[in-house]
Amino acid sequence: MLEKLGRNLPCWCGSGKKYKNCHYDFDERLQDFKRQGALVPSHKLIKNAEQIAGIKESCKVNIAVLDKVAEVICEGMPTSEIDRIVYETTTAMGAIPAPLHYQGFPYSVCTSVNEQVCHGFPSKDVILKSGDIINVDCTSKLNGYYADSSRMFLIGDVSPEKKKLVEVTKECVELGLEQVKPWGFLGDVGQAVNDHAKANGYQVVRDIGGHGCGVEFHEDPFVSFVTKRGEEMLMAPGMVFTIEPMVNMGTCEHVTNKQNGWEVSTRDGKPSAQWEIMVLVTETGHEVLSY
Repeated sequence: MLEKLGRNLPCWCGSGKKYKNCHYDFDERLQDFKRQGALVPSHKLIKNAEQIAGIKESCKVNIAVLDKVAEVICEGMPTSEIDRIVYETTTAMGAIPAPLHYQGFPYSVCTSVNEQVCHGFPSKDVILKSGDIINVDCTSKLNGYYADSSRMFLIGDVSPEKKKLVEVTKECVELGLEQVKPWGFLGDVGQAVNDHAKANGYQVVRDIGGHGCGVEFHEDPFVSFVTKRGEEMLMAPGMVFTIEPMVNMGTCEHVTNKQNGWEVSTRDGKPSAQWEIMVLVTETGHEVLSY
């Protein structure tokens, strides 16, 4: 629900300004969209200046951690070594790896190799070999604020088919990002992503997607990448969410490891790729916060 305030009262965003000089016109615009039947964000999803500043500091950590992984990841490395690097780099910068112990997840990072879609467990028994593709998904928490992003890495001599999957998935993210603008809809992002994946013969995972992030690890809204233009939640300045399509070479169907309840793999055993960025909706467009 959108709060209704007197025009001369302090704005709900915490800026200290009078409501009429701060978010009054913003709320009026949201109400106009709501009357037209649009799904609009609650005030809780609109980050204020203090929160955005805190999120950006956490994003600096997350970027640095993934940069460190990029420097050292190589053929012959066990994925458990990636977990160690992420933990040590994150904590050395005064932050904590948010995945560690999150809802029982036992590691500091997700390492998803080849046919693994997401939530792959680092392991001393999983040794990276030439031809592998791997997604390294990091989330950092600094002073109560979260940053979330992931990158793909190609190990050794990767087949042209796998290289194309990784490249097209990154293009999907870039095309989705182009659609992030104030007063557009999340469905605009979803359609751009899905259209490009399908045009290249791939399928996008339907029931796992992006999410709001910043004050909590996972916030509303859920960001689908198989939606239609003009649908889903309205994008308003101050919203922060991830763009992270999971693109499969074969079917979009997937299975979850029954033993650990976390690791998700493609049902047909074909490769999957994912890139993740975290983006802020601004008054004029967008700003990428973490990548």
